[in-house]
Amino acid sequence: MKLVLLLLTSTATAQNLMPLPAEMHWGQGQLGWKDALKPQLSGPTDSAVTAALGRTLVRLRRDGRNLPGTATVPLQIRYGRTGNPTSFDSEKYSLRVTPMGVLLDAPTSLGILRGLATLEQLPVRDGHHSYLPEVDIQDQPRFAWRGLSLDAARHFLPVAVIKRNLDGMAAVKLNVLHWHLTDDQGFRIESKVFPRLQQAGSTDGLFYTQDEVREVLAYAAARGIRVVPEFDVPSHTTSWIVAYPRLASNDSTYAPYRLWRTTNVAIDPTRETTYTFLDSLFTEMTALFPDPYFHVGGDENDGRNWRRTPRIVAYMRAHGMVKADGKTVDKHQLQTYFNRRVLAMLQKRGKTMIGWDEILGPDLPKEAVIQSWRGKKGLNDAAKLGHPVLLSNGYYLDLNYSAASAYAADPLPADTPLTPAEQKLVLGGEAAMWTEFADSAMVDSRIWPRAAAVAERLWSPQATSQNVADMYRRLAAVSTELATLGLRHQRTPELLLKQMAGPNNVAPLRTLAEVIEPVKEYKRHFQGYSYTTQTTLNRLVDAAPAESETARRFGTLVDSVVAAGALAPLHVPAAVRQVSALRAQLLRWEANDVLLQPLLLSNSALREYGPLSTQLTAVARVLLERLTQLQTGQAASPAWLAAARATLDAAQAPAGQAELAVLKAGRKLLGS
Repeated sequence: MKLVLLLLTSTATAQNLMPLPAEMHWGQGQLGWKDALKPQLSGPTDSAVTAALGRTLVRLRRDGRNLPGTATVPLQIRYGRTGNPTSFDSEKYSLRVTPMGVLLDAPTSLGILRGLATLEQLPVRDGHHSYLPEVDIQDQPRFAWRGLSLDAARHFLPVAVIKRNLDGMAAVKLNVLHWHLTDDQGFRIESKVFPRLQQAGSTDGLFYTQDEVREVLAYAAARGIRVVPEFDVPSHTTSWIVAYPRLASNDSTYAPYRLWRTTNVAIDPTRETTYTFLDSLFTEMTALFPDPYFHVGGDENDGRNWRRTPRIVAYMRAHGMVKADGKTVDKHQLQTYFNRRVLAMLQKRGKTMIGWDEILGPDLPKEAVIQSWRGKKGLNDAAKLGHPVLLSNGYYLDLNYSAASAYAADPLPADTPLTPAEQKLVLGGEAAMWTEFADSAMVDSRIWPRAAAVAERLWSPQATSQNVADMYRRLAAVSTELATLGLRHQRTPELLLKQMAGPNNVAPLRTLAEVIEPVKEYKRHFQGYSYTTQTTLNRLVDAAPAESETARRFGTLVDSVVAAGALAPLHVPAAVRQVSALRAQLLRWEANDVLLQPLLLSNSALREYGPLSTQLTAVARVLLERLTQLQTGQAASPAWLAAARATLDAAQAPAGQAELAVLKAGRKLLGS
């Protein structure tokens, strides 16, 4: 469907909807309100709708607090039946706002929940007043599965953290919480059958009780969100083996694992006692989690634990699990055998198995869902073999890539090699947040607001969600909305900065923090700082944004100035304003190092970031000179350009696992 934007008034340009609806038709009218929206529900009784409506009314009244009193107008809500989030029930809805009232209509209650989320984003602030713009929206998701994978195994995330992130998910229409509950560092859920799993397997003893799990499940269901647990096997199971050594593939004993890198330890797939254990555990856990999907991981098992155990090697040879040479044992065949056994257990309990793309093989039954994290090839290969598929590659938020990077990733790009029949197997995708470098305090800032860009990619029509600049405009508004819902992605980094500054002025430290980002991917493991499960994440790199909004806006300004200079002299009014804004920013950076150095010198925890502060000033001076050259029409000499580029190259070096985020834009200004 086409997105229609009628730019009749400032209303259309002021809209901050995210995800973009499938169709929008703007009118010129307005609906003012204060306490004047009177709900009228038509449909079966549904506590989720009633609760969501109550939350929406509270938020709308907050937005309308400065309006004069108006006549009561109806908020009509109509739906046909109660929707079930675990059944891929329809989330389609229509929303009509006129000066006479609001009509929200949907086939199911799930559509009503999605429509209410849109309604909450509609208010336009006009000075001290707010109003709802006249609009007609027809909307439905592009993909049925739109998830957020939360790793609560490495750093435990308390129930309150899970709940507020569920609120964030609901606001942007994500509908699957993929709850990663077990890993080498921790088994984070209470098992009454095998209690040592949570008692001995974790490095800190933190876990969810089964009552807390039910609490989260109910909270998610009330927001139309399904919860899919992950119990990662056969690798990533050190915590299991610490608790129950009989699961081990060798005779070694293990202590709780405190590092972050993969241990390459795996449970033994050749012993029947392993399957007896898993059968008992999965019987308990599948009864606790009602969703028909159940994730068993299956990733990053390189097989060394099996190849180095003579008994397992003998088993593989005896069962023909060898490569084409007839001699070399094939760990993938053994893992496929393991997967088939686990799949049968889950199917017996009415569950559909999900695994990461490493489990894919020609002998794996088509019923297994493949989640691709290593690349598009895994998704395409799995779909061609007849498997339902999910995409996470490109959506790994913990890699600290930009929202634009995630926005560009698409489960079904325009050039997909999949046939129409194979495309129907693409269920959707998931943003992923692994928590080696994000604890319960900082995790919100590593998820939001970038997860909203993934949500739009998975909800909105492909053709209408290509404008990256507008995505960022709306993302800023959504970020503010998420903060009002209780997400701490803005608040906690600022608190950490104030804590580091102590009694000193925090502004210079904030200026530096705003233009640095953590190094990308997992480079923090390899830059001279040793991280363990006990490492406190309270350094400047942790307060720095995953994506610097200040640097992004600086880059946009540079693009404008460069484009203006290529088309016309920089003395035209628009270019003058842009150059003035650019110069003001650079002057602020140039002056910041002098202001910040006393704090850096007095605080040993901050001292490692001194080079970044010094380099920011050096870069600002070079770019200020370049601005003057552009304004005066002076050509930069080859020697000057070489020296300027060398300054930016030197500033590229990371410090404290962080790096300056303004260098790409700086190079553009230099013309390189």
